Amino acid sequence: MLVILLCLLAAAANAAGSVLQRLGVRTLPHGMRMSVPVLRMLVRRPVWVLGVAAMLAGLALQAAALAFGPIVLIQPLLISELGFALVLSGVAFGSRLRPREWAAVLSTAGGVALLLVALAPAGGDPSRASADSWLLGCVLTVGAVAALVTLGHRNRLAHRAVYLGMAAGVWFAFTAALVAAMTDALGDGGVAALVSAWQTYAMVLAGPAGFLLLQSMLRAGRLEASQPALVLSNPLAALGWGVVVFGETVRGEAWITVEVLAAVIIAVSTAMLARSSLLTDDRAPAPGRGSDSDQQQPRISAHRAATT
Repeated sequence: MLVILLCLLAAAANAAGSVLQRLGVRTLPHGMRMSVPVLRMLVRRPVWVLGVAAMLAGLALQAAALAFGPIVLIQPLLISELGFALVLSGVAFGSRLRPREWAAVLSTAGGVALLLVALAPAGGDPSRASADSWLLGCVLTVGAVAALVTLGHRNRLAHRAVYLGMAAGVWFAFTAALVAAMTDALGDGGVAALVSAWQTYAMVLAGPAGFLLLQSMLRAGRLEASQPALVLSNPLAALGWGVVVFGETVRGEAWITVEVLAAVIIAVSTAMLARSSLLTDDRAPAPGRGSDSDQQQPRISAHRAATT
């Protein structure tokens, strides 16, 4: 129950961070790539800074959860972030959730619960993961993220947001694996073991890289395209880390049918949530335009993304 509570708090904090940072960047031209001048503009916006603080709080809560539970259990629970994002977007933009949206939120929660019951994750120990498995995981992660970022920069609007959202989700699963190893080292050998673990220094590089990737995702398009890709790709990548690298176990055989059913429920519910107008910021400026609040900005049409 403690792990579940920490995960839900982390999901809420992450959702608040996404919404607040989206509020902070929405008056910048769409499609602008992250750069030092853009960061200088953003740090002058209190709402964006507050969003970063919420994101860091979510990371701390996630780290606390990883100290007590397996990554295969924790990352799927973070799918609830999308429901929190929808509710918080309604508050931020002064709108109310419709019955269809509430139904999608509840079905997403039900899908996650069914998936966790079917998987029944157990075992696993980051300290016993072999160097070869870590190397394999790192190479595959960097390769996948590089490919997704490349595809993202070759596409426009919703497609770019989807690719960058998937890249961010895969990368955050990688940072979660690093945090799991760090908390395990801290619990086994204290501060000395934490300082001597290579994952600590990898996190020093991976953390800022993930932050910049997230900012690029937020700049690439609307939350309706990027958030589902981010939220759904994260637990799938984490499942690979947990089973392949950490040796965590999940149910197979007949339970695979239930797991696939739960995944379909989550995917369909997430697609419904992604179509919500609460995740569509119609007041955001169009590509290549400035932030003149007196000018009526046209709405950008975006393909609705359904990702695994």
